[in-house]
Parts: sequence; C-alpha cells; structure tokens
Amino acid sequence: MNARDILDYLGIIPLLPLAGAVILLLAGRRIGEPRAGWLATGMMALAFLGSVVALFALLSLPADGRLQVNQVFTWIPAGTFSVGMGTQADPLSVTWLLLVTGVGLCIHLYSIAYMHGDPLFSRFFAYLNLFAASMLILVVADNLLMTFLGWEGVGLCSYLLISFWYRRNDAATAGKKAFVTNRVGDVGFLLAMFLIIATYGTLEYTAMAPAAEIISAGTATAIALLLMVGAMGKSAQLPLHLWLTDAMEGPTPVSALIHAATMVTAGVFLMCRAYPFLEVSHDASVVIMWIGAITALLAGTVAVVQPDIKRALAYSTISQLGYMFLAIGVGGYEAAVFMVLCHAFYKGCLFLGAGSVIHGNGDNQDMRIMGRYRKFLPVTAFAMVIAWLAIAGIPPFAGFWAKDEILVEAYAHGDYGVWIVGTVAALLTAVYMTRLIFLTFFGNARYEAADAAPAVPVVSGGSDEGDPADADGHDGDEDPFEDHPTVVFGEPPRPSRLHGHRPHESPVLMLVPILVLAGLSAVGGLLNLPFGKLDFLHQFLEPVFEGAKGVKATTAQKLTAEGLSVLMALIGVSIALLVYRRGLRSPDRDPLVDRLRPVSTLTGNAYYWDAGVTRFVGGPGERGASWLNRVFDARIIDGAVNGTAWLFQWAGRAASRVQDGYVRRYALGILLGTVAVLGFVLLWAGR
Repeated sequence: MNARDILDYLGIIPLLPLAGAVILLLAGRRIGEPRAGWLATGMMALAFLGSVVALFALLSLPADGRLQVNQVFTWIPAGTFSVGMGTQADPLSVTWLLLVTGVGLCIHLYSIAYMHGDPLFSRFFAYLNLFAASMLILVVADNLLMTFLGWEGVGLCSYLLISFWYRRNDAATAGKKAFVTNRVGDVGFLLAMFLIIATYGTLEYTAMAPAAEIISAGTATAIALLLMVGAMGKSAQLPLHLWLTDAMEGPTPVSALIHAATMVTAGVFLMCRAYPFLEVSHDASVVIMWIGAITALLAGTVAVVQPDIKRALAYSTISQLGYMFLAIGVGGYEAAVFMVLCHAFYKGCLFLGAGSVIHGNGDNQDMRIMGRYRKFLPVTAFAMVIAWLAIAGIPPFAGFWAKDEILVEAYAHGDYGVWIVGTVAALLTAVYMTRLIFLTFFGNARYEAADAAPAVPVVSGGSDEGDPADADGHDGDEDPFEDHPTVVFGEPPRPSRLHGHRPHESPVLMLVPILVLAGLSAVGGLLNLPFGKLDFLHQFLEPVFEGAKGVKATTAQKLTAEGLSVLMALIGVSIALLVYRRGLRSPDRDPLVDRLRPVSTLTGNAYYWDAGVTRFVGGPGERGASWLNRVFDARIIDGAVNGTAWLFQWAGRAASRVQDGYVRRYALGILLGTVAVLGFVLLWAGR
C-alpha cells in the first residue's frame, strides 16, 4: 500500500473515538470504572497512532504533492450544486490531527484517575470521546459544510461537558451560556457559506484559492469577516469571549481539552483554511489583526488580578488566542499554527497541573489560600514551573519561539501598533503567570491560616471536583453535585471545609500526562527554529499557504522584536517576583490588586462586559423578546396568516351562495357571461 492509498483512509481516524463514544453511551454502565476510561483512552491511542502513520505517509510525498482529497460519497446533490462527504489530507489537517489526538490522549489518561469515583464516570468518557471525534471530523473535512458538521458537534459536546455536573446551577448555566454564545458565532459561519455558494457554487477547500482570485475584494471581505464571526465564537475573541471563563465549571480535564486541543483552536483552523480570502481583502486582515491584539491585551489585564487559579488560566487562554488571530491578520499563518501547537503543550500542562493542585488540596481553587505547595506537590510544581517559563516567553522554552515569531511577523509587516500591543501583552503574560506560580507553590503557607479559621462554606471558584473521596481515599459525606459559590473578585477568601488535611500529590496516572506536556513545553520550540533550515514546521506547512504574501523579516527586525519581547517578559517576571515572592501577608489582601485600584476593580470584573450582557439580556433584551412574541409574532405575523385564512374563508362563503340550486339563477349567470364574452369579442374586432 503506497502513501496515497494510506491517506485515502484518513476518515478512519475520527471514527475510532466515535466508536468509543457509541459503545460507552450504549453499554457504559455495564463496562464500568475503570474499563470505560481505558476503552476511551485506547480509542484515542489508536487515533494518535493513525495520525502518526498519516504524517509519515504525507512526508513520503514530494512537498508540492502533499494534498490528497478522497470523496467517499455525494452528501447533498442539488442540480449543479453538490456537497460531498470526503476527507482532505494535507499538512494543515495532519498537524491538527496530531494535536487533537496527542494532547487528547494525555487528557484521557489523566481523566481515568481524576474522575475516579464519579457516579457518571462512563458517561464522561463517552462525551470526551465524542468531543475528540467531532474535532477530528472538523479538521479532516474537505469542504466547509462537513467542517460545520464537526463544528456543531464540538459545540454540542462543550455543552454536555461544561454542564456535566448539571445539578450545580453554575455548571448548568455555564453550559447554556457556551452553547448560546457559540450559536451567535455560527450565524456568521452559515451566512459565509451561503455567500460562498452564491458567489462561486462550491464549498470545497481546494476551490477557495482559485475562486478568491476572481471575486471582488468586497465579497472576499464579507466572506472573511463572516467566517471570523464564527471563529470569534469558538475561539473566544472579543466580544464573544464571555463563555470561556464560565466553562471552568466543567471538570478540569474538560477545561484542558477545550483550551489546549479542541474547541478554541477550531476558529484558528477555520481562518487558516480561509486564508485566500484574507490575501485578497486587506480590510478583513486588518480587522482580524486588531481583534486579536485587543483581545490579547484586555484578557491579559483581567488575568493579572484573578484569585481563582482556573479562571486566571482561562483569561490567559483568551489572551494567547488573541496572539494567534493577530498572526493570521498580519499574514503569519505558519506562526499562528506554531503558536497553536506550543500553546497546547504548555496550557494543557498548566490546566492539568491546576487540576492536580485542586485535587490535592480539598477542592480549593482560590490562590489566596494556597502557598508553598511545592513541598507537598513537588512533581506538579516542577511541571507547572516549566510551563510557566514557556508561556512567559523565557528562552529557550517553546513559548518564546512561538510568541516571538508572531511579534517578529507584526514588526516586519510594518504594523507597529499591534506589535506594541502584543509586546505589552507579553509583559502582562509574564506578570499573571508568575503571580499564579508563586501564590500557589512558593511564599508563605496561607492554607494553614485557613485551617485555623472557623468553618464556613467553601469558596471554590465553582470547584470542579466531583470525586467524593477525601485525601485518605475514603468516601466523604459531600454530594459531588453540590453547588459551590464562585470566587468573585473583591470577595475575601474563605477556607475550604476540607482543609483539615495537608495538600498531597496526585496519583501517577495524573502525573505522567502532566510531565509529558511539560517536556513538550520545554522542547516544542524545536519544531520551528528561525535558523537556516531548522524551521521544519514552516517548511511543512508552506504548500498549504502557497501564494500567501508573507514578509521576510531582516536580522535587525528579528533581533529588535525578540529582544524587546524577552525584555518585557523579564520585566514582567521581576514585577511579580517583587510583589509575590514572599506570598501574601493576609489572604484577603493582594498588594498588586490594592495598589492598582480602582483600575483593578474594573479589570477584576472583566470590564463588566459579562455583567452588562447579562443585564441587557435580562432587561431590554427580555422585554424586546416579549414584545416580539406578544405583538409582532402574535398580532402581525399570526394576524397576517389568520387574516389570509379569513379572507379565503369569506370568499368561499360568498362564492358558495351562487351554488344554491336555483335553475333561473344559473340561467341568469350563463346569460350575463355570454353577453360579456360577446361584448369583449365585438370590442376586440372593432380595433
């Protein structure tokens, strides 16, 4: 079997986790724990193995021949327009296959230990497999409609997993918010597809580049911006970012999967596929570039003051995704993909590490009552320190190479405004990640003060720990579905009721994936070093973005952009070290937050955007919808329909009166009709 024959079977890869999901949904209870978890993980391992085989098959082909489209059958035949069900194997799809299956495999393995004891253990892994399968369908698709099928599958699974512990009101609400917000973005995706069909009659990716060259710049701008609306929903860019932080209500493995390998990277993938439209439309590129830059900056300012460890990481993800869209906007598509990969490594490590911290300290997520955990969680601390250095942009870790490549692209492209914004965002990244690491693992042990405090309800940031076992492995009395109040900015920390024991390290099954991702965070930069012919990823992806008008940075530009980026990172780390190296004097006083008031109040509440949207939806939005229901729908729409029915009913009754059985009335009708016809004939003849 040659390489092209192997690539024809690319569609088997998403079918593997899909089969696992079906089996677990039908027979998960009988399979039980831990076999259900191992079954789901095994399916992901097979999918990862298949992705590796696809990679080597693709590499065996010449660079200009690394595109294999396999039409399985015609899905929608409609005259001259048709949509097929097929797969597209190229460097971009295979890169995402390796990302989703590789990082997804680590998260599945981690979840076996993390979800131990959960009453819905089998269902969780069924959803996890379905989530991965949907993302894999999205990336192997050869056309936009099939991508949209996976796109909607990812949206469904995000709802199922974010609200997995649905008896918690916060979790149920977060799941609905994610679902509804993404539907708003999906409107843009759908309209873009309609416009593409109307413009050149096909949704196949291979037709995009030729079609973009013949359509007008205005049409290309409309298509690109509508697709960007869809990407903003999935990848949590302003203003559709508000769902991602509430997604923390789901189990921590779900947070890791969403943030590192699946849902939020879907928007970046879509815009990379749509690059031909961006090459035609400068206006769309500028809009996308600034959306990414502003998102990176504002989300970074919010992350700096968050007290909840997972919520700080969530805003960090929004900020890092902003960098990826900034790269797409300046034409650095390979840089955006490189950032996606490196971000998956260190953000997956950070989220799984945060889950280990939460698991080992009584479900507490409030960093203000942590401190000095490195003594009790040394492996987790070691891994998260590596990921911290990577995301902060400290050389030679992966984040330095990925983030600096984006900033170099912006600088070389001449977009100095977004370059400055991105550089400032790099400083903020170093600040909030250093703050997170030192409040958690270094400084003073504030959990001891919390232990001594009187027992009060837990503040856990919507804790995701559904494991009813305590630190000693014995069953606790807690309900895994009990509501836990979210850590609110400005609210003083309160101790966890489970702080009667010291923090402890996680099981080996949880630590292995964390260490694997930490190792990739350290060496991931080797994928695309900017020296000579060491930019392997760039060379691999080059055929996908053929014809892209990239700008080659000079050595001086590289040194300037990279030097300032590293300087900003070191300044950010130094600022946070000065403030937090000794911890907090009091858990309810954060010196950085206190010194930055009232700005910290604004950023700590995420600029009140979420609160504003909530107030609008619950106020004018609800009243407007009620008016549309009571007046516009009931009286105007229904009135028009009912009025039309009444008109025909009246006409029928009027007409029925001439059908009364009286012969003389029929004769009169015939006579009048005959006279009318004769009159018409005579008038016509007179002409």
